[in-house]
Amino acid sequence: MQRLSESVFTGLCHKVGTPSHVIIRRDVVDITETFTNEILAKSACSMIVSGSHREGFRLEGSDVDIMPFPNNAYVVWDIDQAQNYELGEIFLLLCDSSESPPGYTLLRINLIRNMTGGLTNLYKKYLFAGFKINNNIYISSSKYKQFFGAFLQRGTEHGPCINTYVGGAEFDMALCVQCSFWPPSASSWIDRCHSWPQPHVVEDIVKNGCHFVAIGHKLGRLKDHEWRISFSQAEQKLVYSMNHSQFLTYGLLKIFLKEIINSGIATHDKLLCSYHMKTAVFWVIQQKAIPHWYPQTLLEGFWVCFKLLLRWVYEGVCPNFFIPENNMFLSNIHGVAQRLPFSRLYELYEKGLACLLSSPTIRPYVIKVFYNPRQYICTDEFNPRQSTFENLETAMFLHLDFMKEIYNSQFVSLPIQSGGIVSLETVEHLIGFPLTQYQAVWLQRVAALCFHRIPFLIFYRLTDTGANKLMYRVDKMSCHMLSLAAKFGCFSDTLYLAMRFFHTSRYMKALSIIELTKTKFAQSYAMFNNILVWLERFCQLARGKFSSVLMHITPVNINLHSCYYYMNELIPEQSVLKRSDNLCIPPLVLLYMLEFLCAIHTDSIRAQRALNDLHDVVHFDLEEYKDISWQILGICQQITGNLQAALFSYQQSLRQTPRCGIQTVTLKRIQDIIMTANQL
Repeated sequence: MQRLSESVFTGLCHKVGTPSHVIIRRDVVDITETFTNEILAKSACSMIVSGSHREGFRLEGSDVDIMPFPNNAYVVWDIDQAQNYELGEIFLLLCDSSESPPGYTLLRINLIRNMTGGLTNLYKKYLFAGFKINNNIYISSSKYKQFFGAFLQRGTEHGPCINTYVGGAEFDMALCVQCSFWPPSASSWIDRCHSWPQPHVVEDIVKNGCHFVAIGHKLGRLKDHEWRISFSQAEQKLVYSMNHSQFLTYGLLKIFLKEIINSGIATHDKLLCSYHMKTAVFWVIQQKAIPHWYPQTLLEGFWVCFKLLLRWVYEGVCPNFFIPENNMFLSNIHGVAQRLPFSRLYELYEKGLACLLSSPTIRPYVIKVFYNPRQYICTDEFNPRQSTFENLETAMFLHLDFMKEIYNSQFVSLPIQSGGIVSLETVEHLIGFPLTQYQAVWLQRVAALCFHRIPFLIFYRLTDTGANKLMYRVDKMSCHMLSLAAKFGCFSDTLYLAMRFFHTSRYMKALSIIELTKTKFAQSYAMFNNILVWLERFCQLARGKFSSVLMHITPVNINLHSCYYYMNELIPEQSVLKRSDNLCIPPLVLLYMLEFLCAIHTDSIRAQRALNDLHDVVHFDLEEYKDISWQILGICQQITGNLQAALFSYQQSLRQTPRCGIQTVTLKRIQDIIMTANQL
């Protein structure tokens, strides 16, 4: 079993992530949350990021959960805890668990405290979700969620969450209220923590209290009004405290659940979920059912967790890790409903570890050992038996993944979307914090985003007053900020400066920037296509600062924010975006579009060459955002008067995966071409 465990361990490192991959992901999500809450500090709410995405997983279907909560409302367990808050500043809610199942509670408004504290207006704001029991006013979880859910973009409710879209990315948003105190019903958990987690982790968890999520128990008498005690922050800290073998065991259980246990089952019939897997891992680690968690004992740990899960299903009892009295199977895997999941799990149990052969993800790593049982398997991230070249290659791809994390995290940090001085001030403030190298580079990227968004925002809001000296100063400052964006960010960020020059009819300056950017693109593609050249250049530049170097030599997509227009030619496409969305364009597509638009004013031959290059890129080189790329090709062809080619490009845009949501604009452009053709 040891050799088999090692093989599955290395396979999971490829699928789930190595220790370095997981550290990078967590660092980026942590700094994103910190940055966002620094900006939201003076507003009405804060938020925490939770779910498997926060824990460090990037498996298909890994959810990004956001838990927003009001800054001016706190929950207390007894009235004595109210003394910790200043009168007139905080709206207090008091727990009443007398009518609720374990793990759930009602939240009562403390009328005397809130009215005497000068919070009458705030009290009225919360009264929209109020209901009465015996002359006491409580906050209803369903009313609370219904009210705030109406403000979310394209929000659809499922369970405690509202599925919504922000900045073009999908999120599950669980509305909650914060509590600074550890629940009395979870005090037994503190007493159980003898060996895991470490005392400082326990102290940190207890110090940060808990949250209350707007969802009631399905079998509760007041299920529409109850709130569930959420330990999301505590769970995240527990997952962070796992060693990598424990984390991969958790990942293996998630894969096992998706690809084997729930395979072929309709969504509404899936009774087991990944939260049950996580709970099983927590219990097994704390009870020391496995004396040592190493790569060589990975499958032993997995099998112990699986047997615990099987026992829970047989008994119909899944004890919550923090409040064991809360049976998480009570509402769905209980009584007659136990039979089907138990028979399914017991059938897998009888197969033993051979059941893993049914997993498309794990099967190759199991078969690998059967074919060559004596093959050496290295479980180290950087293999001492590999050459320096191979280990450098591993480091290179690790940091390319880091660039992907940076890019994807932009959609999580909501305040960046509007750009502004506040974001830059926040970056300046956080620079003084103790940061990892990845978090420092993330802040560098945020600074670049601000530098190229602020100038466009200024010009969008600024009207030409005729004061030439003022306009000159503003233009000079804006160009300087756009240059800083390219300096702090990726080399493709120079295209924002080129857009600014094009917009102000400085075509030669724009073409000069474009030519410089094309040279850097050529160097970048040469490096990526020739690994030897890549690594040689990588070693010359890096000197240990891999992440910072990679940001300068890796192109990223260009995001045009919906709050202001960058180019007249793309106004229709930007107009259909929701306020928090971006129009995302591959950098080479925008480069050749800009070159074409500038060159038609200065050099017709160069304009045609740029159009040909754009045609080749759209036809052969793109893997994503093909809808907007075909659209841009059609716009350029329409400008030249080639209506037939433009019509074909627009039709191709409609056939692509709708990543940018521009179908209505594409149809309008097709109609315009048909009308123009009929008039000729």
